[in-house]
Amino acid sequence: MDFVDTEMRRAGLIGAGILASRSPSMHMNEAKALGLQLNYELFDLDQIAGGLQSLRRILDDVERDGYLGVNITHPCKQIVIDFLDVLAADVAVIGAVNTVVFKGGKRYGHNTDWSGFATSFDRSLHGVAMNNVLQVGAGGAGAATSYALLKMGAGQVVLYDIDKSRAELLAQKYAVHFGRNRITATADLAEAMAAADGIVNTTPVGMTKYPGTPVPVAALRQTQWVADIVYFPLETELLREARALGCKTLDGGGMAVFQAAEALRLFTGRAPDADRMLRAFAA
Repeated sequence: MDFVDTEMRRAGLIGAGILASRSPSMHMNEAKALGLQLNYELFDLDQIAGGLQSLRRILDDVERDGYLGVNITHPCKQIVIDFLDVLAADVAVIGAVNTVVFKGGKRYGHNTDWSGFATSFDRSLHGVAMNNVLQVGAGGAGAATSYALLKMGAGQVVLYDIDKSRAELLAQKYAVHFGRNRITATADLAEAMAAADGIVNTTPVGMTKYPGTPVPVAALRQTQWVADIVYFPLETELLREARALGCKTLDGGGMAVFQAAEALRLFTGRAPDADRMLRAFAA
């Protein structure tokens, strides 16, 4: 590299239970490879007085301190919208933000989760059947992945959430944009699993903090594919059981990397090398 920018830039991640996040290393290592100096900090709401109620204060503090922006994760992706000035077009549809950019005295909300998931899915599960896809979870991350599935041409996306009303509201919202026949909500998980070509887990279940599986693994079929957006650990119990059965699988690593690459581009204006980031993540 011929040129290194010596200005120290700052960014960060706001969420709960994130102390084991790989986001700092992903962003700082790639920034360094691009010739930039970046300090990426974690704001774990589990460790901060006030928890989720401190979100607005944290945003005020980091904007005042000159941060380029912050990434947003569970449980803040929908709530943070109330504190932003400008929303990207896809955010207006999805209703969830995972990247906030501070620029010119305004806060810009973006969602790089959906494109990160779509890119990862296309690389690893290209060509799989998508006539009927069951998605478990309809929160902020689920809003992004279901949007991606619909944009990728899924025939029908069926949403299941332990909070039935949340799944119903998301289905109703997307039906306006994609058609009622393409997205529905269900309270019958067994029936939905039986009809699905593939299953996507967008809940925290499977994370180190939330062990277990979001669906009964005994109901999986070898002909199904299974995707999980959890990346810590990369091999969740759900993916381990699905692979043992012979299912095609997709872990959350690709989505984590591709969404981070786009967020870093939004923060810095530089184009990251996503393949280099993937290699570093895998290592």
